[in-house]
Amino acid sequence: MKRALVLWTVAFALLLIAFAITVASLNATVYSAQGFARSYLDALARHDATTASEMPGVSAPKGVPTDLLSASALGTITSIRHDSPDAVAGRIHDVAFSLRLNGAPATTHFRVEQSGAFLGLFPQWRFASSPLATVSVTVLHDTRFRVNGLPITSSASSAAASAPYVVFSPGAYVFDHVSTYLTASRVTVPITQPGSVTPVQVNVQANTAFVAQVNHELHGYLAQCATQQVLLPTACPFGKTFDNRVDSLPRWTISRYPSVTIVPGRSVGKWLVPTTGAAAHLKVKVQSLYDGSINTFDRDVPFDVSYAITVSADDQLTIREINAP
Repeated sequence: MKRALVLWTVAFALLLIAFAITVASLNATVYSAQGFARSYLDALARHDATTASEMPGVSAPKGVPTDLLSASALGTITSIRHDSPDAVAGRIHDVAFSLRLNGAPATTHFRVEQSGAFLGLFPQWRFASSPLATVSVTVLHDTRFRVNGLPITSSASSAAASAPYVVFSPGAYVFDHVSTYLTASRVTVPITQPGSVTPVQVNVQANTAFVAQVNHELHGYLAQCATQQVLLPTACPFGKTFDNRVDSLPRWTISRYPSVTIVPGRSVGKWLVPTTGAAAHLKVKVQSLYDGSINTFDRDVPFDVSYAITVSADDQLTIREINAP
């Protein structure tokens, strides 16, 4: 009996030791400040925006759009490592990590504090400072942009004004614009500092399809003008008058089409073809009122054009001539 009691006592002691070791191990990893912060990073790495946004202490500034707190807006996070001991000041643990954002090396850190204990044994944690950050986005010449492929319409109150958006930190965010007639170069913005505000500019410009479409429409329009057998084709940018008498039907051809470039206008959705030269060739017989002689006018008639173009929200073009004669 005594021997059995000793065995039970030893077994119980070993169990207590094992339990204590397990608790200590869990408190040093899963239930530690770095374990809590690592859970947040792991959620971002697997694009689980819901879990990341619901962790204790994650809060967005009031009134700031949260469109980018979305799985679709998250970039790639890999190689997460907790490389150095936490810096502790009172209840606050400063937890640092190294990682890779879209393949590029980066570091980040979080301020974490204990919020309680589960069963009195396992610490519970919360972010003492929200790990979210803000990007201030200015979209030039349009209201639309993309973040890591997610389409967004700017909430800015006026053209060229900036609009704030809340984002997860850390993260790599690629801003651009892709639509039928417009494009913007990719701007990659790494965010590693919680609470930071990062300015971003998306410069939207006409793309090659825009230039090609305007070229196509202008060529068709000018070619149609050239079919009119009059000296001043109706609603057309070229024409010719004579002091003498016209003795044949005028014949027009376009000898040099305008060289089209497209630049932004003064307001969103407005674009311009700056003044550019072109030429129409006219062949017509002209009789002199002085001596009755007949000569053939057979030469180019230069003219200038410029156009205002409106791009609608559904990418329809409206082209209007600015300096029609």
